Amino acid sequence: MEELEQRWATLAGDSPAATRAGADLLARWSEEHRHYHGTGHLAAVLDAVDELAGAASDPDAVRFAAWFHDSVYDGRPGDDEAASARLAHDVLTALDRPARQVDEVERLVLLTAGHDPEPGDGNGAVLCDADLAVLAGTPSEYAAYASAVREDYAHVSDADFTAGRYAVIAGLLDRPALYRTEAGHRRWELPARHNLETELVLLRASAP
Repeated sequence: MEELEQRWATLAGDSPAATRAGADLLARWSEEHRHYHGTGHLAAVLDAVDELAGAASDPDAVRFAAWFHDSVYDGRPGDDEAASARLAHDVLTALDRPARQVDEVERLVLLTAGHDPEPGDGNGAVLCDADLAVLAGTPSEYAAYASAVREDYAHVSDADFTAGRYAVIAGLLDRPALYRTEAGHRRWELPARHNLETELVLLRASAP
């Protein structure tokens, strides 16, 4: 947690207002109902953003978007992203960040609902690639990720979760490319597709 506090201070500054905002964000990321979408995910996304930052036109906007992209997480796809984007707008405006950057962060957070940036959207490509980097883990890492995601949706029945998860994975595999940055595509595309295809087979086997 201390490392994340330092990363926030480096990005947002160490004013009392910025420190309070960072503490609120970390409290949100540490909520008890989170299993995958917790501080470990935040740290991993920030690491991946740093790795891909050369492809972004405003790396700090992408870093802010990483901090806010799951800041509201109640397990309601679409609604969570919209609420997170509103929080980003309010907090960053109060911290006197430039209006253009605030608007960009809000746009980027909304983009994580579908992870489908337009061609030429370097900031969007970096954030989406960083958020999806988990798909390219080792088989054991991917299995742990998939298990944690299921725990995040413990309120959803097995049948509904399986159907929804199947649709998400099939949609990702139908894309010409999962990763839009050159570095992300080179490093993560093949292992991510293998992991997704394996999970799809398992989901088919478990379907009623």
